[in-house]
Amino acid sequence: MHSNLSNLPLRVFLGAVLTAALLIGSARGQEPGFLVERDVMIPMRDGTKLAAHIFRPKTDAPSPVILMRTPYGRPDEKWSDAKRYTAAGYAMVLQDCRGRGKSAGVWDPFRYDVEDGFDTQEWIGKQSWCNGDIGTTGGSYVGWTQWAPAANASQHLKCMVPVVPFADAFDLAYSGGAFQLALLMGWGTAVGGVALAPDKLQAAYRHLPLQSFADQFEKKIPYLNDWVRHNTFDDYWKKRGIDRRYREVTAPALNIGGWYDIFSKTTIDLVDRVREQSRDRHARRNQFVVMGPWAHGVGVQKVGEIDFAPEAKLNIGDLQFQWFEYWLKGRETGVQDWPACYLFVMGENRWRGENEWPLKRTRFTPAYLHSGGQANSLRGNGQLAMEKSGDEPADVFTYDPSNPVLSHGGNNLVGATAGPYDQAKIEEREDVLVYTSAPLDQPLEVTGPVKMILHAASSARDTDFTAKLVDVHPDGKAYNLCDGIIRARYRNGMDKPQLLEPGKVERFEIDLWVTSNLFKPGHCLRVEVSSSNFPRFDRNPNSGLPFGTDTELKTATQTIYHDAARPSHLVLPVIPR
Repeated sequence: MHSNLSNLPLRVFLGAVLTAALLIGSARGQEPGFLVERDVMIPMRDGTKLAAHIFRPKTDAPSPVILMRTPYGRPDEKWSDAKRYTAAGYAMVLQDCRGRGKSAGVWDPFRYDVEDGFDTQEWIGKQSWCNGDIGTTGGSYVGWTQWAPAANASQHLKCMVPVVPFADAFDLAYSGGAFQLALLMGWGTAVGGVALAPDKLQAAYRHLPLQSFADQFEKKIPYLNDWVRHNTFDDYWKKRGIDRRYREVTAPALNIGGWYDIFSKTTIDLVDRVREQSRDRHARRNQFVVMGPWAHGVGVQKVGEIDFAPEAKLNIGDLQFQWFEYWLKGRETGVQDWPACYLFVMGENRWRGENEWPLKRTRFTPAYLHSGGQANSLRGNGQLAMEKSGDEPADVFTYDPSNPVLSHGGNNLVGATAGPYDQAKIEEREDVLVYTSAPLDQPLEVTGPVKMILHAASSARDTDFTAKLVDVHPDGKAYNLCDGIIRARYRNGMDKPQLLEPGKVERFEIDLWVTSNLFKPGHCLRVEVSSSNFPRFDRNPNSGLPFGTDTELKTATQTIYHDAARPSHLVLPVIPR
């Protein structure tokens, strides 16, 4: 995969994801031929028929089945995984999602995959060539099509291998209350049939009002506007996810993701929640997650501007094959001995097995903001230290949504670079507060969920605050690790919106998602605080008006407090070594 995914045409990127990242199989030696049934129309409960290719071994005996439901097109019989798996005694079913490829119905992302996934599994399980056992595979949206029917799943579903997945569309649409603009609108326009050059896409992201985003295109893509108009977890979104029903998930799952992937947090959370809540002891014990130093393309060595050494490479295809051999054929492949969490510790560039998430030995450690009141940009006097804040002046910056801080690396997919990048240009800005620790004299491992506690006030009725954790190398290069955002009106929860009283100091908790990184001796920890990360997230217009309705942008004066009474700080998951 290319390290700079934003420069790839989206159709090329999606194809690369499908073939290079999600199902990494290879033909090995001389394999026997297999049977192919093309464009088999599988009926859904409402009478809609969805098209599928079926690859089967040349045998009269029924086989376990591997299912992939995709909106990105179906490989033909030249597909290496079809050769590999049919030779190993599996049938494979590749189905176009509703309204895609040769499948009938309307393409409305996320809407029908819960029902269609279940109905497809039920149909497969009744076929004479199926032995009644189904495993699922694929990544990104194809990871979603696995999780979508996983709660109250078909009796035939025995296991899943979701790569870079998610299970509730609302959670990927709204993070901290802010809209993941580049992901939803960039991906949504592409799969809706509107191809935009990179400069046109960047211009489209600035469209106002946001609730009429789709109206700027000749081709009608109604779901784009729907995603903005439904900005709370209402019935619209409940039909486009598993509705947090982790208790009802009973299938073993191997989730595979990356620290810089757009779904990094949910990849781990899904496994964690099922382990905690599933009613089925078998399912609770058999949820596994693999997290590498990757963005949306998994298994690679170089991501963004960092080469993570050959250790970062991982043969996802072999892991998947071992998983299916155990759960669908009962063959001992070592799966039962795998750790619940197989994590790549960046900086150290080493894989390590863990039994839970967060790690039981985690010491959640505060790192406090300090300054003389001028932490603006890298040239300022911001500091980060384990000692509590004292009697210190606040830091002030102006947030202008017409000139937002640009997304530069991080957990992106479309419209911005993904992975670790030197943040030098970002840290030159006066609207970015920069707090840096002294160089470390001992290694410091940070593995787990990271959050920022920010005491702040704004001149606006609503605004955003962002935070980013950075690893500063001895040569001065500052590489981003993880970041997050909070929309002020949702500071008390997405179900409790409340506008700000201008000038009043409030406490904000910013979820910076997850990471695993060893800060080596001589390195510094750094946190950046600002109010925008565009186009990954939409720009807050600072008006307090209903979301998506603004036609004008207003500036806001932001004040960040870090004194004894209001100690703004990071909460770091430090792992003793």
